[in-house]
Amino acid sequence: MRGLAARSGLRPASVTAACLLLAAALAWVLVASGLEAGGAEGYGATRMVLLHATLPRLATALIVGAALSLAGALFQHVLRNPLASPTTLGISAGANLTLVVATLFFPAILGIGRDLVALAGSAAVAAIVMSLGARRGFSPFSLVLSGLVISLWCGALAAILTYLNHRYLASLFIWGAGSLSQQSWDIPLSLLWKVAAIAAVCAAIVRPLSILELGEESASALGVRLFQLRFVAISAAVVLSALVTSAVGVIGFIGLLAPIVARLAGARRAPALLLWSSLIGAGLLFCADAAIQLAAGAFSDFLPTGAITAIFGSPLLLLLLPRLKTRHRIMQAPPSIRRRPLSVPLAGGLILTALLLTVMLAIFLGRGFNGGWEWLGSVTLHDILPLRAPRVLAALASGAMLTVAGVLLQRLTGNEMASPEVLGIGPGATFGLAVGIFVVAAPGLSVQFGLAAAGAFIVLFVILAFAMRSGFAPERVLLAGIALSAMIDALVGALAGTGDPRALLLMRWMSGSTYSVDNATAVSLAMAAVLAVGAAFLARRWLDLLPLGPSPAAAIGLPLKRVRLLLFALAGLASAAATLGVGPLSFVGLMAPHLAREAGLVRATAQLTGAAAIGGSLMVLADWLGRIVVFPYQIPAGLMSALVGAPFLVLLLFKRR
Repeated sequence: MRGLAARSGLRPASVTAACLLLAAALAWVLVASGLEAGGAEGYGATRMVLLHATLPRLATALIVGAALSLAGALFQHVLRNPLASPTTLGISAGANLTLVVATLFFPAILGIGRDLVALAGSAAVAAIVMSLGARRGFSPFSLVLSGLVISLWCGALAAILTYLNHRYLASLFIWGAGSLSQQSWDIPLSLLWKVAAIAAVCAAIVRPLSILELGEESASALGVRLFQLRFVAISAAVVLSALVTSAVGVIGFIGLLAPIVARLAGARRAPALLLWSSLIGAGLLFCADAAIQLAAGAFSDFLPTGAITAIFGSPLLLLLLPRLKTRHRIMQAPPSIRRRPLSVPLAGGLILTALLLTVMLAIFLGRGFNGGWEWLGSVTLHDILPLRAPRVLAALASGAMLTVAGVLLQRLTGNEMASPEVLGIGPGATFGLAVGIFVVAAPGLSVQFGLAAAGAFIVLFVILAFAMRSGFAPERVLLAGIALSAMIDALVGALAGTGDPRALLLMRWMSGSTYSVDNATAVSLAMAAVLAVGAAFLARRWLDLLPLGPSPAAAIGLPLKRVRLLLFALAGLASAAATLGVGPLSFVGLMAPHLAREAGLVRATAQLTGAAAIGGSLMVLADWLGRIVVFPYQIPAGLMSALVGAPFLVLLLFKRR
């Protein structure tokens, strides 16, 4: 046993040594090329760039990589969650949002303490996520889902603020996606002593962290105060995440991957896990940033390192996913609800009435030229109706299609948190649109739909492959969607951060703005919605049988492979079409099926009808609110619905144990 332990102890050391050797080789290439270009003597421009830009950037990469990896290792060890990290728990997103708000509206606060502003956002998100996790016994996937929902909400709000401040568009994209670009030694030196202080705190609690491996009861019997230990460890991880986000923005996936690599390499005990995770994370981020500088050259400052780490980290996470041993599973969608305050006909009638009232409100009530409220009369009807009606129709159709896709995905995977937004189908469609913007000069509606469908189907294909390998286990499907969504968002963010004027058009598509929808686009979306909803109704028997489970459904005679392929394809097409209208961040595909189920619409036909009406109503309401809340400015419908949808989902998670 000792020989085996010794051999396994060498494995993380070998991985770390290989990573650091590669980092040293890349660093030498960078330094040598700089010295050869400008010489090592005097005060030439190349030498000054090397001393005050290149070397500080490399030092920052080492410090940031070590800090994020240490934070991820603390989260994973204390929470017993192999998926926990500053990114998946939303800690970095909370810090990023507060910094964006302070930068745009309260810049004086940043002079008092930028780190404190970031820490306030991180602490608030951590408190919400932990309170939600406590209600579900700190189940790994409930924590990740809570963090994901809050992270997407913070990202949506930050996107709104960026969208409304176009002059800061490129800089906010680059910084928010994690930029290690430096012009002096101030940031790395400031980070060094702060991270060292937190590392000293971690060293002081490493012994009780080791005892915690024996189990909570044994650790308590040995005198470990569990609450205080968790509080100190989580606080240290939150502070590390906030410090990094304050300095360089959001660096994705390093805090998740480095502890996983260390654990797979043989680091099991707390001291070894914390040490090797930090060293491996420092080497990984150093290699990634050095490779960016070598590949991009003078344009490396416009390529956010955090986006690049997410691009390469997501596939690695997908490769590691089958090796992760997860014992907790996400709560299955209940076949029925305990109470039905309303009958199905009454609930359906109320939902359809609400839909009609919402559409009438969105068309006839708005803000006039003088800023006051105006009801559309006979005088203004001829001028205003052609502008509002296409927007309302596009929002209604897109909301219905996203909702239908959400119902299909939830019944297919048995996962009540599945939706086009969470599984990455919406971001996949957006990536297809991004390719069209940057490759095709003027893509028409048909080309846009084709590219969006291609992006959605690529994501669906990858998710389906992982689902089939895992027997459609809900947590595997969910994690694959999270990883793909992060990778696609990083790719789109990297494109937007280049400063290309087309990034503004891409931003509008991502945010789901309907203000430029014309009659042809609205009619096309409406026709697509009719086809998608109609196809879903034809599959209502399949949708009623799938929640029974694979074995009972197959025993009844359901051809599972063909049914799953067809329903996944329908969900992908509906998501791709809806993305053209309201973007990938709406949350309607996740929210409306829950509202329909809470109203008592459980069977497939009733849920599809009610959910489609609810989803359409929510998108129309979001579009109307976006027009009037900050009049004369407008908030895109997709982002507005995300702002409303994410708090709803947090309440839903908090309500259900």
